[in-house]
Amino acid sequence: MRITSKGQVTIPLHIREALGLHANSEVEFTLDGDAVRIVKRRQPSERSRGRALIEHMRGRGSGRMTTDEILRLTRG
Repeated sequence: MRITSKGQVTIPLHIREALGLHANSEVEFTLDGDAVRIVKRRQPSERSRGRALIEHMRGRGSGRMTTDEILRLTRG
């Protein structure tokens, strides 16, 4: 595997799947002797993917429908 001029590498699919890494996942690099260790970041930063989604959705709901009305719509 080669490192690009920008310092980028592609993490093989089987490793991404095993670690649960998706686009915009946060990882940390640490030195381990003469090797580099990459680990999935346990505590997301202030602007994690989940937090960004919640911020995007905040304030968009009207709250006018009851739970029963929503279930009737979603269940046809």
